[in-house]
Amino acid sequence: MTAQTRFKKKEVLQASPGIKRRKLADRIATIVVTTGGVAVILCIIAILLFIGVETVPLWKGVKSELTSSFFLKESPELASYSLDSPNTGTFPFLASGMDEYKEIGFVATKNGELYFLSLSNGKVLKKEALPNLGETEIRSSYVSQNNKLYSFGTDDGRIIPVRTAYNVTFAGDKRIITPQVTEDDILTIGDSPLVRIAFEENDGETASAGAAYTAGGELIMKTVAKSRGLIGGGGSDEATHNLTQTLGGGKVTALEIDKSLQNLYVGTDTGRIYRYNIRNRQNPELLETLDATGNSRIPVTALGFLLGDRSLVVGDEAGSVSVWFEVADTDSPGGKVFKKVHQLPPFALPVSDIVPSSRDRGFIAADSGGNINLYHATSEQKLMQLKTDGPPVMNLSFAPKGNGILAVDGAGKLYDWNVDNPHPETSFKTLFGKVWYEGYSKPEYVWQSTGGTDDFEPKISLTPLAFGTLKGALYALLFAIPLSIFGAICVSQFMHPALRNTIKPVVEIMAALPSVVLGFFAGLWLAPIIEKIIPAVIILPFVLTVFTLLSVFGWQYLPRGIKGRFKEGSELFFLVPVILLGVLVSLGLNAAAESTFFGGDYKSWFYNVLGMQYDQRNSLIVGFAMGFAVIPIIFTISEDALSSVPKHLSAGSLALGANRWQTAIRVVLPTASPGIFSAVMIGLGRAIGETMIVLMATGNTPIMDWSIFNGFRALSANIAVEIPEAPHGGTLYRVLFLAALLLFFFTFIINTAAEIVRQRLRKKYGQL
Repeated sequence: MTAQTRFKKKEVLQASPGIKRRKLADRIATIVVTTGGVAVILCIIAILLFIGVETVPLWKGVKSELTSSFFLKESPELASYSLDSPNTGTFPFLASGMDEYKEIGFVATKNGELYFLSLSNGKVLKKEALPNLGETEIRSSYVSQNNKLYSFGTDDGRIIPVRTAYNVTFAGDKRIITPQVTEDDILTIGDSPLVRIAFEENDGETASAGAAYTAGGELIMKTVAKSRGLIGGGGSDEATHNLTQTLGGGKVTALEIDKSLQNLYVGTDTGRIYRYNIRNRQNPELLETLDATGNSRIPVTALGFLLGDRSLVVGDEAGSVSVWFEVADTDSPGGKVFKKVHQLPPFALPVSDIVPSSRDRGFIAADSGGNINLYHATSEQKLMQLKTDGPPVMNLSFAPKGNGILAVDGAGKLYDWNVDNPHPETSFKTLFGKVWYEGYSKPEYVWQSTGGTDDFEPKISLTPLAFGTLKGALYALLFAIPLSIFGAICVSQFMHPALRNTIKPVVEIMAALPSVVLGFFAGLWLAPIIEKIIPAVIILPFVLTVFTLLSVFGWQYLPRGIKGRFKEGSELFFLVPVILLGVLVSLGLNAAAESTFFGGDYKSWFYNVLGMQYDQRNSLIVGFAMGFAVIPIIFTISEDALSSVPKHLSAGSLALGANRWQTAIRVVLPTASPGIFSAVMIGLGRAIGETMIVLMATGNTPIMDWSIFNGFRALSANIAVEIPEAPHGGTLYRVLFLAALLLFFFTFIINTAAEIVRQRLRKKYGQL
């Protein structure tokens, strides 16, 4: 090329502003597309990081800090109490507790004096004396409601219940806490010193029950039932029972009464627990004797109820800590037995005290060596271990909000720990494994995040939700895949182009239907109708198969003159009235089919013969509705893949003598299989992530059952239902984010596997 020619070409290019504009537009489009793609990727990563950050606290351990410690004798008011022999029953400090703000603690002494101290410096703020104690001393104590109701057993055989309260007022921005002590009605057991006691009042304080083990070796129980008149006054009905003869000669080492005043539990030095039914106040009955330690030489040393007073925590001299509650047992005369369910990590030394949390299923326990463990019963975890300076812990208290521990050791030293334990119930087992929950007969996967009472045991297993997600997607694809793929084959390979150009856009428009409309339609309209015609639905596939085969054979024998009037590929429309006729025939046979095959009542037949229960909103309804939402996606992508197969392949097959069906199945379908597989995987991802249809068309019951007539609860629907009510930062809130993370990984794994398979199929059939 000469210099003159190059100059002319350059001059032409400079004189062509359209080319410059196109190049500029191309650069701008490249930048915009690249920026948009990078932004999408960054947004997905940011969402994933946000979800992950919200779930990280679930796996963090408990944090504790010793905020203060001091010797009680350092206070002038407490200096007179002797600590010479703390292990002989003369330890002067019998109980302790604190307010909910962890600013004020108290100790109760054997002289019946309650000292309220500042937990920051040990200064005595207030002193309260029990007015009805008299000249006697306190021998034992019992904590009925942690930091609220305490009971004291005296040397003259009385139980004195005492309530503590903390009145809060404000002077400007300063909070002022005023302790208050109230004495309840005294329960007189006898005239011997009460070595161990248990006392409870029901919520209305109209009845109370006390049990005591005396210095003379007697187990005595007393109940009081109060009655109130309509215009005032009233009376009380008292009953006293000596239960010593039922103990089998053992010495009582621990006592517990539940708040409902139904059961008395007595631990002995022979390793047994005696369970009494005290509902009938006039005639308490020994229900059962439990071998709690498995060795008659290992005494039961501590008992305590978890929140709700249905689960009993047992500690023994070998350091073992276990949780017991009632479970169903058909072999038992009463239908239930008290059974050891949870075995927690043990101490190396004898257990000396057990104190439950008033917020959850956690509790603290101490041993004779000054060790304190924080446990959670449901997850069977030891969350934390604390240690005093050496002497055994003489009394123990849990903060009302579960965020602090107060302990007094044998040297009279008080310890105040701050505890940060926001998610004690979470572990890999409680989130994904089988857990034996209170009241259940065996370990199960359960999701039930809330209940009607404060003592509800949260059940947060994500396994039923993951199962429901896969179940819903499976039934939706079982309905959608055959219809969409065979429909795509029919439209692309057998239908007239004019009809194909009409049907495909119509099917694509179906994808624009809001899922909430489909869910509303399925849950409120379709589900009641399907419930009435289940026998017809069951026989419908068989009727349609017969009618379709008959119509196909009939078409073959029609005269050529009649068949020639229709365009090739349009004859399939004659199946529409055949299908409608099959539906009508199936509906007409509904009653006859139910009477013939299901004994006149298909629900009873399902339950009695198959053991399945029919729910109106079930997996069948979800399969129809969600399949309807997935069909347009799979159909469109599959039809595009089938139509994109090079024409020379199908032409070559037809030229070699294959018919159109053989060509479609053996040539076109394998070649288009990468695209069809991608369509199915995209449809699966759509089904897994569906929320509104699953939410409205199924019963949202988190059960693990493959029955098509039962409902389920999916991860996405569960998030939509529960996230508005979940307290921000709470366990449920973060578990829902974990469910979202699990849903993300579901789709990620499915898409990754789909891409790997698609690439292999493309490599295999791409060279045809």
